[in-house]
Amino acid sequence: MLKVLLIGPLPEPTTGVSLANKVVFESFKKTEGYQIDFINTSLDRFDESLGALSLYKIWFYLKLNFFAYKIFTSKIIYLTPGQTFFGVVKYSLFIHLSKLLRKEIIIHVHGNHLGEEYKTLSGIKKKIFKNLLKHTSKGVVLSESLKGNMSPFIEQKKIHVLYNFVEDHLYNIEENTVNEKLKLLKPKIIFLSNLMQEKGVFELLDSLKILEKSNFDYEAKVAGNIDKDSAQRINSYFKELKNTAYIGVVSGDEKRNLLSWGNVFILPTYYKMEGQPISILEAMATGNIIITTNHAGIPDIFSNKKNGFFVRKNDSQHIVDVLMHIVENKETSQKIILENINEAKEKYRVSHFIESIKAIFEA
Repeated sequence: MLKVLLIGPLPEPTTGVSLANKVVFESFKKTEGYQIDFINTSLDRFDESLGALSLYKIWFYLKLNFFAYKIFTSKIIYLTPGQTFFGVVKYSLFIHLSKLLRKEIIIHVHGNHLGEEYKTLSGIKKKIFKNLLKHTSKGVVLSESLKGNMSPFIEQKKIHVLYNFVEDHLYNIEENTVNEKLKLLKPKIIFLSNLMQEKGVFELLDSLKILEKSNFDYEAKVAGNIDKDSAQRINSYFKELKNTAYIGVVSGDEKRNLLSWGNVFILPTYYKMEGQPISILEAMATGNIIITTNHAGIPDIFSNKKNGFFVRKNDSQHIVDVLMHIVENKETSQKIILENINEAKEKYRVSHFIESIKAIFEA
């Protein structure tokens, strides 16, 4: 029996990392020959100030150290830490104890900021950061272009690539739903992410204002946690926009219904922690044209004009121009919809993800 201890965030709140950890935990609970346990590092509140210290965070993570006893009975310690100095240091006890007990330490980096964070550090902080991460037995990154996040700490041969996935229930899209999408009567726009400035939410909302002023026919639905520091500004947009609805946080059937409803998915992100957004893969699997940015690991899963269109960062007018192009070029847009469904089915199944991580565990 191979005993795995997962240490990282689990929903709620739902993020790409917490969703991936949930899928790992639930899958290995049902996998013969494995026994899996977890230490949930999710804060019970959402805010955009990732990496920032507070008394609440310090107390929360200190309390988590009491669960370190679980390391004694585990063989593999599978960690999904943050990408800031504090995001790594808060795992110190878990890493040092695992090393002392000669456990296999697997660190899965869900983003493209860890390497940059290391470059910005100096002095004792840089030494602490490297000393923690060099204990990694195997590193896991989301795509080939993101290997540099672990290469300062371990040998290249110890770094594994593990692409993200789409949950199985999202593939059950009905034929009449696909046919409706292919008609492209008007853009039915989805934003599905945390509503944070760096995710490009304001660029999207500004583009929708431009569309309404020009009497362009569209509908939009926005879903996700609203960052408390931006809440007032975001809510002012929702009051002003007539064809846009905020529908809150969605999961399960609500998420599937949202992605099935839409035909254009927009994520104009420039988020510094971004890796390979699961939401883009989910939108592909449900037959949506993708509008996103050439950022972080996105180019590893997305080809311009094949899966959708890249837009410039911080450029609302470019989003508007691309939406106009989609409406005016229906044949091309229809090809993209069908390509995305087929590509996601072929490449991004949960079964592929779990088999790959199982191979990493057993390597």
